[in-house]
Amino acid sequence: MRLTMKKNDATAPVEEREPFDLLTTVEYGGCSAKLPASKLTELLSGIPMLKDNRVMVDVSTHDDAGVYRLNDDTALIVTTDFFPPVCSDPFEFGQIAAANSLSDVYAMGGRPLLVLNLNMFPAEKIPLWVLREILLGGQSKVNEAGALTMGGHTIDDWPPKYGLAVVGTVEPDRLVTNSGARVGQRLILTKPLGTGIIIAGRRLEMASDEVYRGALEQMKLLNRTGAEVMRRFGVTGATDVTGFGLLGHAASMADASGVSFRIRAGALPVLAGAMELVAEGCIPGAVFRNLDHVRERVSLECDADHRMLALDAQTSGGLLMAVDAERADEAVAELRASGLHPQAAVVGEVVERADRSVYLLP
Repeated sequence: MRLTMKKNDATAPVEEREPFDLLTTVEYGGCSAKLPASKLTELLSGIPMLKDNRVMVDVSTHDDAGVYRLNDDTALIVTTDFFPPVCSDPFEFGQIAAANSLSDVYAMGGRPLLVLNLNMFPAEKIPLWVLREILLGGQSKVNEAGALTMGGHTIDDWPPKYGLAVVGTVEPDRLVTNSGARVGQRLILTKPLGTGIIIAGRRLEMASDEVYRGALEQMKLLNRTGAEVMRRFGVTGATDVTGFGLLGHAASMADASGVSFRIRAGALPVLAGAMELVAEGCIPGAVFRNLDHVRERVSLECDADHRMLALDAQTSGGLLMAVDAERADEAVAELRASGLHPQAAVVGEVVERADRSVYLLP
């Protein structure tokens, strides 16, 4: 008996597949789908958790991941992240979601070691080949990171979601946290802002193919080079910039470090086309949720368009790192010389604690 392959089968040839656009399944995709930070903080308060002196970082500091010391030489970084589609193509969605999940390990100066796939997929509503492409895209980034896939878990759910649980390693004395910024240091941002704005613009048919492609390529870029630079320059304070926007993550980092940040809006690297979209009124809803979260902790002293940019929810965004002032320019030069971070820039400085966590200046 000869079996006939259906065009929706997971391994169906490309020419026989029914086209499917993942962006048609969501209103908020990528990291803009996060629960508002203020609600997250409220619901986590008071939940009893065991304590252990081997835990170096837990949920109390709102850090990028948890860290558990195995011995004097090795600590484990444990994290997870997943979200709904942020782009149309399933392979690219897999790449972006995996890069975003791996970023938490890089943000703490670590190296990814093991991953598990997290899949939520409506098998009766979307062709199975779409899920296979998502997994192939994700695996391409896991392979690039040099990590090992150990399995995963899949449930039937709408809309589709994908991400990873990741275990990484770091030397305990080289751990980077969001509480490690020190007065006098300079703030470096490794990737340009604007992914949330551009994805919204694409959904509204306001963003050109070229502008959209620029955002996709930026989201697929691993933060591995940034982590390597942090290790070489002895960085102790950093975070990755994702769903709570630059200001949300910067405020958490400043609070955890007991300092304030002065960030210059005019120095912020921006994806091509993002500011034009803001000027045309393309402002994602996540911007206003992020504003509600930081309103009491941030002083907004720049123009309205740059405020929107600094509040924009980033998916697989760059690293915000605090580097000793005398070495900041050298660190930026190394990031740019890699060819992967041509827009890396010094965007501000760490100052003594003041009334607000972050001052966004012109």
